Amino acid sequence: MLLPSFTLAYWCVLIAALLPIVCAGIAKWGTFTKPPQQGGFDNKHPRAWLAGQTGWRARANAAQANSFEALPFFIGAVVIAHQLGAYQARLDVLAALFVVLRLVYILLYVANQASLRSVVWLLGLGLNIGILFAGYR
Repeated sequence: MLLPSFTLAYWCVLIAALLPIVCAGIAKWGTFTKPPQQGGFDNKHPRAWLAGQTGWRARANAAQANSFEALPFFIGAVVIAHQLGAYQARLDVLAALFVVLRLVYILLYVANQASLRSVVWLLGLGLNIGILFAGYR
């Protein structure tokens, strides 16, 4: 029995699916050794704790939410492009670029670079549209 190969574009889907977890880790970085009463991460009430954060921690949490929001379109675009028989090398490059842009987006979000972050977000949206139509004939 022949098994279909796991393309680079599919690996990019996995990486993109893990990015929200990376963002959550950034938001919680360095807070696990302190008790919640002293500002440490509160695993009993993680959402309330995250909602009370400010600065780069709050921005990392917002990047987490945005990473979840971007995921369905990216997954759908990759699957549709595969179904339409997109040229694999092109699809792989576009998917890898999307992941790179998402990483840059997260870094810019945490660094409070709002304008540049918005440009990168728009480029990512354009790439997603390009992925969606990569197999269009």
